[in-house]
Amino acid sequence: MILGMPPLTLLHTLISLVGILTGAMVMWGLIKNEYNKGLTLTFLVMTIATSVTGFLFFLPIVKFLPSHAVGTLSLVILAIALYALYARRLAGSSRWIYVVTAVAAQYFNVFVLVVQLFLKVPALHELAPQQSEPPFVITQGVVLVAYLVVGFLGVKRFHPPTPV
Repeated sequence: MILGMPPLTLLHTLISLVGILTGAMVMWGLIKNEYNKGLTLTFLVMTIATSVTGFLFFLPIVKFLPSHAVGTLSLVILAIALYALYARRLAGSSRWIYVVTAVAAQYFNVFVLVVQLFLKVPALHELAPQQSEPPFVITQGVVLVAYLVVGFLGVKRFHPPTPV
């Protein structure tokens, strides 16, 4: 075990962090009307891999949990983003559909990151052991508002000059 984590946990964590970091760069690109093909592909692949590897923690699936709902919803949203970007090449309404779904996928990743931080970091866990206390709720509220702003700005500003 590296860093005290079982191999699956370490792999999932690394994939998630790469997805979140590349996603942050893609979100910045949406706001600045910039498109980076490799970065976007990395973000989408790593975000899909995050959801898929997340399901591996619950095998066999005996009961449908909130984490399953988030993972399933994320995969559906990512399928729509992939279709809008690669099949429709951002033509017409596919541009804003891609922006909204990419931002939503990134939001779900960061939402889960906040949940995990409040579960695993002792100082944060002490502030919100049930994840219903004000520090947790306020943090998640700030994250939500931030991604709503990113989505709004991305829809308004992201107009790549040529098809992707």
